[in-house]
Amino acid sequence: MNGHTFRMPARRCATVAAATVLAAGPVTLAGAGAAHATGAQDGRASASVLRTGLDVSLLNKTVNVPLAVSLNEVEAPQSAHQTALTAQLDGVDGGKPFSVLRADVAKADATVSADKAESTVELAHARVHVPGLPLLSLIEVDQVTSRATCEAGEPPVASSNVLGAVTVLGKRVTLTSGGTTDVHVPGVGEVRLDLSKRETTSGTAAATALELNVSVNPLKLNVAEVEGTVTLARATCESPVAAPEKASAPQADPGPDTDVKPQEAEVKPQGAPAAKSVDLAETGGSSLTPYLAGGSAVLLALGGGAVALARKRKSQSQG
Repeated sequence: MNGHTFRMPARRCATVAAATVLAAGPVTLAGAGAAHATGAQDGRASASVLRTGLDVSLLNKTVNVPLAVSLNEVEAPQSAHQTALTAQLDGVDGGKPFSVLRADVAKADATVSADKAESTVELAHARVHVPGLPLLSLIEVDQVTSRATCEAGEPPVASSNVLGAVTVLGKRVTLTSGGTTDVHVPGVGEVRLDLSKRETTSGTAAATALELNVSVNPLKLNVAEVEGTVTLARATCESPVAAPEKASAPQADPGPDTDVKPQEAEVKPQGAPAAKSVDLAETGGSSLTPYLAGGSAVLLALGGGAVALARKRKSQSQG
């Protein structure tokens, strides 16, 4: 198992600054920024196996020592598979390291592509401890999983499952799907569990397998009280922004087809003589029209001359 150890002094202001790693591999402190990367179109995804936000009150001092650690907390595109987290606090059991989480499987994966953001968490056969209770586990689980999927143009989906037995402060509990369970152990403390929390919006999704609100009073190893939250198997995502559809460019008028010649319009100037091929029947004439017109002119001239001669003879006879 990979182990991670932190040492925190009794005074709150110096606690995080004095944290030291006692085993190989980094662990991200809660509140510290993890390496951040975004995929195409602003999709995001994150995953964490465990995250604690606890205040530890010491018996012989009037200060609280914060225990804020996380295991396998990643943001896309990353993955982590450490299975153990060990921490130590000044003033707790003489500063000796204690186990926060040990598991057979502890995986967190987050991926982002141009059209989808997705994160998954898997935890199997895990035990979580808090300061002052070295032998009694805060919680033991067989298997928990969470998944968040955000695909461009599709509703985001969040899911989480708690499979197998769950034991809280040594007491076997039956969890209600999507509900809250309270566990009270006399002389030890209380734990409230929220099971399978899922949240979705039009563009985001978040799933948490287990969230514990802790209030215990061990009265051992110089620890008077431990209060705060422990989160197991959380996955989140944000949908990539769908690329806007490109407007289709107007099609240009195709050029003239080289195989088809445009027909030239027949244009005739005003007053131009009609072509010989025009059928005169269209205007009421025929091929005899010129002869008829000439004969009519001759007859008209002869008639006029006859009338003039008759008038002349009449005027002579009267004289």
